[in-house]
Amino acid sequence: MTGATNRRVDFGRVNAAALRNIDAVVRGLLPSGRREASEWVAHNPNRSDKRLGSFKVNLITGKWGDFSSGDRGGDLVSLAAFVTRTSQRDACIRLAESLGVHPFE
Repeated sequence: MTGATNRRVDFGRVNAAALRNIDAVVRGLLPSGRREASEWVAHNPNRSDKRLGSFKVNLITGKWGDFSSGDRGGDLVSLAAFVTRTSQRDACIRLAESLGVHPFE
């Protein structure tokens, strides 16, 4: 990725691709979860959840939140950043690569 640090990331393109592949994305990021209707219910990977329930991802919009801790985000790039504890930019690039999508504008 020579020169990648100077290039603008296309968050919209990557989020759109992630939404088209949302089942695979959430299973990859939150493998201990399960589908419940239109939500993916999982453990919060950044705290010691004992039960599923408070951490959910909307499988239509990609919005996610943990209703116990207050952590939340509006898309799958922010979810990837939260789960991997990386920047939004780095998470976007990694997610794009996993989806076979060009991450840059």
